[in-house]
Amino acid sequence: MQPLAGLKVVDMTAFLAAPTTLRVLGEWGADVIKVEPPRGDPGRTQGTVFGTPIGDDENPGFDMANLNKRFVTIDLRTAGGREVMDRLLADADVFVTSTRVKSLIKLGYDWDTLHRRFPRLVMAQVLGFGADGPLKDAAGFDMTTYMSRGGVLATTMNRGSAPMLPPSGFGDFQVAFVLAAGILAAVHQRVRTGRGDYVTASLFHSGVFMLNQAMVAAQYGITYPKDRREVINPLNNTYFGADGGLMALCIPEYDRDLPTVWRLLGRDDLIADPVLGDCAAVNAAGRNGEVVDLLDAAFATRPAQHWLDLFGEHDLPIARCQLPTDLYDDPQALANDVLRTVTYPNGERRLLPTNPVRFAGQGAPELRLSHPQGADTDAVLTELGFTPDRIAELRSEGAVSGPTPTDEEH
Repeated sequence: MQPLAGLKVVDMTAFLAAPTTLRVLGEWGADVIKVEPPRGDPGRTQGTVFGTPIGDDENPGFDMANLNKRFVTIDLRTAGGREVMDRLLADADVFVTSTRVKSLIKLGYDWDTLHRRFPRLVMAQVLGFGADGPLKDAAGFDMTTYMSRGGVLATTMNRGSAPMLPPSGFGDFQVAFVLAAGILAAVHQRVRTGRGDYVTASLFHSGVFMLNQAMVAAQYGITYPKDRREVINPLNNTYFGADGGLMALCIPEYDRDLPTVWRLLGRDDLIADPVLGDCAAVNAAGRNGEVVDLLDAAFATRPAQHWLDLFGEHDLPIARCQLPTDLYDDPQALANDVLRTVTYPNGERRLLPTNPVRFAGQGAPELRLSHPQGADTDAVLTELGFTPDRIAELRSEGAVSGPTPTDEEH
């Protein structure tokens, strides 16, 4: 059972955040039609930034945001292109775009215009900095808007060190689910009221929201970025094993669990210390760094796997800080379809992450690889009622484009 079967979505998006939203809806069964201009979505060539191929026979950098879609190419600068787009929108439940508002107004596809023409249509948009304020028309990207202006980079670094260098799209993929939630709420509202709504999610606002705890705590004197030797609870920290393996501890009940930790680390001599055993006392005395140093030294006596096994046996939350190459063979990831092997037309087999939301009635969702630009143009136009002669005219006018059946055979 596909939870979104029957939902028709028009996708006029680029790069990562907004198109990934529709990849998710497509995995849940929505019919997603991606509209590209003649030049194509620039996301088709982003693999050069990611270090991955960008050909039609293997383009994982594009697939990560564009699985489970159909692809049409329309030139909205032409009357015929606008005719096709209008027919698409009249037949759709949802229209999603990442095009900036001022450009949408010029095209005549802004919210006010569309709502007058198609009152049942839900429109959703990824914004850079939000709908208001001095940056409302500014270009927004994950690194500058979500990670930097939103506070993520400067807050999550260790004080005095360089900020982390996140993989491209780290914030984009989170914003995709923010917008997906908003779209589904608007669709539900439309079922009740018969009228569509305008849904927005900005990279900037989303980055701030993901830092909820820090945004609140900073008002009470908690300083960011933190230094790992000054953390309030030294059992919520990272430590290295003797082999250099990096581990993360997350043991929130310091006072209760520290004696067990000392025993496992072979430091029974520290269990009775009246100050070190009390988190409030440690902070009052400013001895946080001392506790961290003691834990550092203890963990450094054995390889990381020793501590992972030992702490796991005692149900103390600990995990290796893994790299992508570790996850390729992670049995937990494989058991839960976290990574799926797909086969590209060129015969290469690659791993792609699946989206993390699952429905018992659907099971593991199908992953359909992206098609070349405009590959589904004729099929979609035929479904919309365009005759073969009219499609040929639109092609000759440059209003639509894409490979013909003859092209595909060759």
